[in-house]
Amino acid sequence: MLAAFVTGVRTGRHRGVDVAWGLAFTAVALTGFGLSAGHGDWSRRALATALVTVWGVRLSVHIGRRGRGAPEDPRYARMLAKAPPERRTAYALRKVYLLQAALAWFVSLPVQAAQYLPGPPGAVVWAGVGLWGFGLLFEAVGDHQLARFRADPANRGRVLDRGLWAWTRHPNYFGDACVWWGLFLLVADAPVGWAFVGSPLLMTWLLAFGSGRPMLERQLGVTKPGWAEYTARTSSFLPRPPRGRAGVRPRGSGPDAAGGR
Repeated sequence: MLAAFVTGVRTGRHRGVDVAWGLAFTAVALTGFGLSAGHGDWSRRALATALVTVWGVRLSVHIGRRGRGAPEDPRYARMLAKAPPERRTAYALRKVYLLQAALAWFVSLPVQAAQYLPGPPGAVVWAGVGLWGFGLLFEAVGDHQLARFRADPANRGRVLDRGLWAWTRHPNYFGDACVWWGLFLLVADAPVGWAFVGSPLLMTWLLAFGSGRPMLERQLGVTKPGWAEYTARTSSFLPRPPRGRAGVRPRGSGPDAAGGR
């Protein structure tokens, strides 16, 4: 996160912190794997590290490609505008980078704990792997559908209300939540593991009610015509069939993207 902060100061754009987010979890997992050598079960340690690394690297690469050459993220621009110009660098360090570093540490506590559990993976752990896989696939498919939709100039000014985006306004956020509940199950087969249930709860809250969905939707509600119509028929988080005619609407009357990170 400090490396991302230095890069953000030099470029004048702090949207790179979103790339660092996934890499921060990967760093925690790899560090935990090294520190737990000789303590936890090797297969559980390797599984926890691999799952987090695959998720974190995929997320960072996706966000990095999507934001290449783009201006500052409006969310961070509004946030930093609250501070006087002479204090914005320190404000960014505290409110953007150090805060996200602390959140990444707390959310990853189940992964850190999994590195030290002595027992080999059982049924609960493998159920967690299944939930992790479902979440990763859900968010990756949603990201691909959105990227393909945006790449077509004919879709400019139109709403993506097909595929997973017809079932939830934020397939990526829902997928992320599933990923972290799956990772929590890596420790849920041990009584001590339930001490870390706050980690997936916090991640889910951030995505559904904190800095994820609400902040993005406030932006889209102001800048995208037809947003209210889309939200009226599409679930805000948990997937469900769209209300009305399966999400069908006159083309060209809504936002050019129904959601995003």
